Amino acid sequence: MDERPARALPVPKAVLFDAYGTLFDVYSVALLAEQLYPGHGERIARGWRDKQIEYTRLVTMSGGDGRHYRPFWELTRAALHYALRLEGLQPAAADFDRLLNQYHHLSAFPENREVLQALRARGVRAGVLSNGDPAMLAVAVKSAGMAELLDPVLSVDAVRRYKTDPAAYALGPQALGLAAREILFVSSNGWDAVGATWYGYTTLWVNRAGAPPEQLGTEPTRTGRSLRDVLDFFPAAAPP
Repeated sequence: MDERPARALPVPKAVLFDAYGTLFDVYSVALLAEQLYPGHGERIARGWRDKQIEYTRLVTMSGGDGRHYRPFWELTRAALHYALRLEGLQPAAADFDRLLNQYHHLSAFPENREVLQALRARGVRAGVLSNGDPAMLAVAVKSAGMAELLDPVLSVDAVRRYKTDPAAYALGPQALGLAAREILFVSSNGWDAVGATWYGYTTLWVNRAGAPPEQLGTEPTRTGRSLRDVLDFFPAAAPP
């Protein structure tokens, strides 16, 4: 956690987590990609993720009425096609489907369950606000064994706009009945943490990779290195 003392901040009333990159390791697909395409695994994983996010921005920014919107699973499929072609690969259909379906079973970060259980013990409601479409999120959360610890699980599919569109971030306050500033929004994506800060959330950027901050003159409320830094916002009850 950064040097500013968390206790100086008002205690949020709920937490919303980004899913992909924050709860689930989007680069864990590199292991299977390397098995299928030796020497290409890491580049496929990174190219896939970069193009996936680029496509979310393209379909959101290119039509305010949502006419270009496509569900996240479709964009994920299209981005994988692109990433493989970028590597000069022409995969067999079975290999492509195997790698694509790995996105349903991304590795969860090891501290997730511990943090979610601690939040529940402290009486803090925890949910998800994600670009993922509802079916993707349901499978990922269930596969990781976290379904009983996350409520609500919100998808931008409801508004046909991807983050960082304000309509996407507005889903949180609407669902929780709280002002944005009363909700801690947690993301490992620097651009997402900035977008949520602009919207008005209290924010935590989980900077696992030690990346430089976004150079836009806006900083998240706090920066940490793992999901455990969420707990600094919620002091445990004093023992009797």
